[in-house]
Amino acid sequence: MRSVLLVAPHNSYRIHAYVEAANHLGINLVIASQSQYSLVSAVSDGIQVDFSDDELSLVVALEANKQHQFQAVISTDDGGVRLASVIAQALGLSSNAPDSAELTRRKDLARQRLQSKNIVTPAFRVVDVTQSIPSQIIDLAYPVVVKPLSMSGSKGVIRVNNDQELLDAVDRVKTIVAHISTPFEREHVLLEEYISGNEVAFEGLLHKGKLRQLTIFDKPDPMEGPYFEETYYVTPTRLPEMEQLLVHHRVEEACEAYGLREGPIHAELRLRDNEVYIIEIASRTIGGDCADMLKFGLNIGLEELVLLQSLGKPLDIPTMENSVGVLMIPIPSQGILRRVEGISQAKKVPHITEIGISVRDGYDLFPLPEGSSYLGFIFAKAPTADLVEEALRTAHTCLKIVIMPTIKVFSR
Repeated sequence: MRSVLLVAPHNSYRIHAYVEAANHLGINLVIASQSQYSLVSAVSDGIQVDFSDDELSLVVALEANKQHQFQAVISTDDGGVRLASVIAQALGLSSNAPDSAELTRRKDLARQRLQSKNIVTPAFRVVDVTQSIPSQIIDLAYPVVVKPLSMSGSKGVIRVNNDQELLDAVDRVKTIVAHISTPFEREHVLLEEYISGNEVAFEGLLHKGKLRQLTIFDKPDPMEGPYFEETYYVTPTRLPEMEQLLVHHRVEEACEAYGLREGPIHAELRLRDNEVYIIEIASRTIGGDCADMLKFGLNIGLEELVLLQSLGKPLDIPTMENSVGVLMIPIPSQGILRRVEGISQAKKVPHITEIGISVRDGYDLFPLPEGSSYLGFIFAKAPTADLVEEALRTAHTCLKIVIMPTIKVFSR
């Protein structure tokens, strides 16, 4: 049986999808995770590694390879992409170079690489939060987006329009990144020019440096800040063909600039004034449940495609016959979830295929920028993208999210 090593944080919501895909394809999936108390052991074989210690983790992985003879190493999330590359390289397997993978995790290094390769990129600077902020922003042009150096899901990302808003945002981001173990990432933030315009997401697969496009997602909600919560994804895109080609070309350019050659690519881009700006590029797939909509459209799971390609199997990517979409149900306010009403009514909306609530009653909810999760997902499938978007919006209006405010108790 073919064996694949999956490097995954213990709490990754992508693990289950990869386990299901591996079982369907008859692949032995071994999961390398960083916690002995993870849920991994309940669903698959696993080894314990330390994402912050390449050398120690490599020793563990090489020992496991004696038993399993891994034919590929892939990562579920940003935090494991570098380690997956280190292990794959040591095993002589096709992979991205570790430094190239690191560029997809570190936003500041990515911006510097794009700039050095003369690829269009927003103006940016890195600010040391342990030093005086005003002295570092004297000539700053607003609006600006404040970002942690190494987080995903729009966590800690805040648009600001003046000096005072920036100082307040930096204080919030400092708290958000306080738990990060790497000092530089904990003590610095990225400031970059706010790019207005439509935002899209690109999903593709790299093999030997050649980029194959799976799809482009429209994001029909305006994403103007101050926080940048993902909501609606609809595909195939309604962009004109020339803009689609430019999106693909820009992602191709960025992958080449980073030195990426293998594996999944998930990119976020903005279109403004006949130009396309790279906002983020990740060397992993779109988030777990969101990947399900591609299965609805392509009749094959995204994780199956990634596993097959990692094993060098030729891929025949089918044409999407219908439009599909998802609403990542936003968290409207902080508090304790009591219940979600109207689900039955929402499921009756034409073209809605599935509604799932990810958070159980009684759990604490944290909206952006401190939070990074969603209440759940609504999926739709229809003959056109317009019908998909209409169905998702209608279903969302059926939901009533009941949240109990958190009460702080102060003792004397």
